[in-house]
Amino acid sequence: MKLRVARHTDDLEKIKTFYTDVLGFEILGSFENHDNYHGIFIGKPNLNWHFEFTKSDKKANHFSDEDDVLVLYPETISEYKKLINNTIKNNISSITSINPYWDTNGKMFCDPDGFRIIISDLKAT
Repeated sequence: MKLRVARHTDDLEKIKTFYTDVLGFEILGSFENHDNYHGIFIGKPNLNWHFEFTKSDKKANHFSDEDDVLVLYPETISEYKKLINNTIKNNISSITSINPYWDTNGKMFCDPDGFRIIISDLKAT
């Protein structure tokens, strides 16, 4: 099975920069003006999942709460440290998780659309 997580955004460039420059994902593909939608596919090559972000004339209308999170598990401590350093270098502040488990086992940040992302240090030991 393959997985695509798709989300609409009002600022495709900010999302692209955040997920590629800060989190280290790659642009896997893109499309322009497909029924008035523009989009990018972001992930890592040769994996069975990726993110799709789209933009159109319709404004994004996001709803999430403090427990809706995307959790990333770096494979090594050096990868974990690199991601944390990228957030610091890009002036992205960590935020406190409502679930204390994540404050003990990683760092939480918001992407440009306000969605919470946790960079976990569990696998990076």
